[in-house]
Amino acid sequence: MRFSDKPPGSDDGRDRRDGTGAAFTSIVDLLRRRAVEQPHDRAYVFLSDRGAEQAALTFAELHRRAHALAASLLRRAQPGDRALLLFPSGLDFVVAFLACLAGRLIPVPIMLPRRASGRGATEAITVDCAPRLALTTRAMADARPDVIERFRGAGPEWVILDPADELAAADISVPAAGRDDIALLQYTSGSTADPKGVVVTHGNVLANSDMIRRAFAGTRASAFVSWVPHYHDMGLILNIMQTLYLGTLCVLIAPATFVHRPLTWLRAIHAFRAEIATGPNFAYDLCVQRFRPDQMRDLDLSCWKLALNGAEPVRQDTIDRFVATFTPHGFAPNAIYPAYGLAEATLLVSGGRRDAGAVGRQVSRSALAGGHVAAATPDDCQSLVGCGQTLVGERIAIVDPQTCQRLAANRVGEIWVDGPNVTKGYWQNAEATAATFQARIAGEAGQSWLRTGDLGFLDDDGELFVTGRIKDVIIIRGMNHYPQDIENTVQCVHPALSRNCGAAFVAEDADGRERLVIVQEVERTFRHQIDASGLVASIREAVVEEHEINVDEMVFIAPGTLPKTTSGKVQRRLTRRLWTDGTLDQLAWAR
Repeated sequence: MRFSDKPPGSDDGRDRRDGTGAAFTSIVDLLRRRAVEQPHDRAYVFLSDRGAEQAALTFAELHRRAHALAASLLRRAQPGDRALLLFPSGLDFVVAFLACLAGRLIPVPIMLPRRASGRGATEAITVDCAPRLALTTRAMADARPDVIERFRGAGPEWVILDPADELAAADISVPAAGRDDIALLQYTSGSTADPKGVVVTHGNVLANSDMIRRAFAGTRASAFVSWVPHYHDMGLILNIMQTLYLGTLCVLIAPATFVHRPLTWLRAIHAFRAEIATGPNFAYDLCVQRFRPDQMRDLDLSCWKLALNGAEPVRQDTIDRFVATFTPHGFAPNAIYPAYGLAEATLLVSGGRRDAGAVGRQVSRSALAGGHVAAATPDDCQSLVGCGQTLVGERIAIVDPQTCQRLAANRVGEIWVDGPNVTKGYWQNAEATAATFQARIAGEAGQSWLRTGDLGFLDDDGELFVTGRIKDVIIIRGMNHYPQDIENTVQCVHPALSRNCGAAFVAEDADGRERLVIVQEVERTFRHQIDASGLVASIREAVVEEHEINVDEMVFIAPGTLPKTTSGKVQRRLTRRLWTDGTLDQLAWAR
């Protein structure tokens, strides 16, 4: 297989585009171009749970199957109708997603509900978008009849993918999609609020894809390996759509495979000589935790040029552990690529320069709690990791969330974004759209801004440091504390405490006094032998020393029971509600 290293849409290797993906009129146009220019190049490969190739599609096969399925779907629905995509990991999802775009249907990728889960987010999404169709595979329908039953009476007609439909003539008589047309509804993760449907246009995807290409310096030779769920914006936009944009290979692994055998991800990077692979911070921790030198003797990660770390707080100690563990296997420390993004901006908002590595900074913890950045001292120090700089064609501002005044460098405020990657708003939610997407900086004329709800600051060099979520900030005695920092302090106390599996929040007692509560998972191997009183004493000492606040209540819970979003973000609000209701899977408790 031969790859060209020319930028997509370029005949002579020179990039004539303006940073908005203007070479293409839609994602459907992009797919057609790939099928014409690279018909025999493999577009996607899916690996089994043991890392063997299970399925593959060339660009021409993908184009044919997507358009044939689109013709079948249009016999059941009209352009503009919504279609839920309820797929296990695999190439059928990619075909169905692109088929919806070709037929001018609006795909709504969502997670397969767990067997024992309540209706929750799945029901809320279904009510919100009122889908005409629900698509899945025959294998999933046979294995999970509970999923079909869950939607009975909810409205959508089930379409069970049949390969015979994809062999039919692709006679599609709908007008071609344009850049301003809706491409998909990307539902938010629900880490701090109920899921909302982000309206993402073809132009948004193309613009962000070109921003990502420039930031990553990606080419047709830049193969990707991804285990991130297809329905998540990092999995869909940063991997499945980005590789289509570049015209390169995307190797896909099921999330469950990664969670159970994370080194399968690294072996796939080695086997396919992938340049780019991305994941949340916990993924890098998990690789280190499961590393076994005797199983990795032949591992060569020298091909891995860009290891994006995003979707949750990026931690310096995670980077240090990963680099120390895998540098002997060819991993280059400067391949680490912290980044920041969110669904409301299609995906990526900031990123660094390829090969530059992570930008770390030591700051005063107490000053940061007061909203500004100052030099650290030996007794007052916190490590932060930069998430890169503004992308081409975009603007980032740090704004006081109360006064809407722009803040200077090294002042903590809300992160606001403006650019062609900022989406249209929330599906049929004018009030939330106005509040989030139509913000104005006080005293400044011009375009409206997207309020991200995230806190951070820009340093003197324009590096963005994300410090937390506005709704998650813990305020005790008038000082701000970021829950992820307290949680990290707790998890460093003892190996029995699972990394990335704790939630810190404030609750009021009967007298109105603020109380700090920490809910923390215990590692499976320790769950029957924890010394709760000893752990609580050590945790309180560490939190007082690091943060100068007292832990009022500590709850230890069973492994795998802390509420999280599909991307691994801790759902602190839900955890607090479960704690209030007394429904946590509690192992031990102390006040």
